[in-house]
Amino acid sequence: MSTARGKPIQGWLLSSPYLIHTIAFFILPGLWSLALIFSQWNLISPQRQFVGLANLREALTSPRVWNALFVSYRFMLIILPTVLFGSLILALITNAIPYGKSLFAVGFFLPYLSSGVAISVVVRGLISFNSPINVFLRRITGSSPNWLGDPNLAIVVISGMIAWKLSGYYALIVLAGLQSIPRQVYEAAAIDGASTWRQFWSITIPMLYPSLYTVLILAVGIMFSIFTEPYTLTSGGPQGATFTWQLEIFYQAFQRFRAGYGATVALLNAVTTFVTILIIRRLVETQGRRWGYGLE
Repeated sequence: MSTARGKPIQGWLLSSPYLIHTIAFFILPGLWSLALIFSQWNLISPQRQFVGLANLREALTSPRVWNALFVSYRFMLIILPTVLFGSLILALITNAIPYGKSLFAVGFFLPYLSSGVAISVVVRGLISFNSPINVFLRRITGSSPNWLGDPNLAIVVISGMIAWKLSGYYALIVLAGLQSIPRQVYEAAAIDGASTWRQFWSITIPMLYPSLYTVLILAVGIMFSIFTEPYTLTSGGPQGATFTWQLEIFYQAFQRFRAGYGATVALLNAVTTFVTILIIRRLVETQGRRWGYGLE
């Protein structure tokens, strides 16, 4: 009886570090942010002024907020297909290697662990005016692109950085899905005369649905939290082409010292992220049900 009574206590003790971390860094800051939405505070003064829904009305009519929403979806349209295709290709190549798969898997994970600031500094040097890439382009074409000064090129450069960083990490998820597919399924399909291409589309892709579904949802969430790369390379420019939600939150809360308004923008960002993920989930799960996956 004493052992049975002690098990709940042991469970709480073992999970207490995670619970304390969640309370200290998620629940309490979340509640504090909700309180800030209805107030005006400069992060310094001990007094906060209650403003009701003024912050929310301003945020909903702000061109900067709507531009951040548009930019997030532009990033999504570029990064999502690149990450899905890149992670799938890397996983297929790694799965086909007879030896040293673990070494390749570790190498794919390293970009995800790398500092976004460090990567941004390296990329800035690679596309600088006197970099080998631009020097080569000027020799061939007579001119070189203004990579970070052109709105269309700037978002492509940053999207490429983020896709490169995420593809290797997500390739590990896809690789795990590939290795869980029974070889007997391919053998049976080969006996029935199915070509390699037909096996890929009719066996590999449908049976990779849980892995690809996971990658898609994780990547969508990241699209609304992009900060380091545009902050380091473009500061949201040129012409607001790379101005994200996180840049607006940082600008309002820590440069203009409008903590209440920054918290309001953060709330809108969270709601937009949740709604977008919900819509994409419904669309993807429709295809999943056709393949026999009844995700709820």
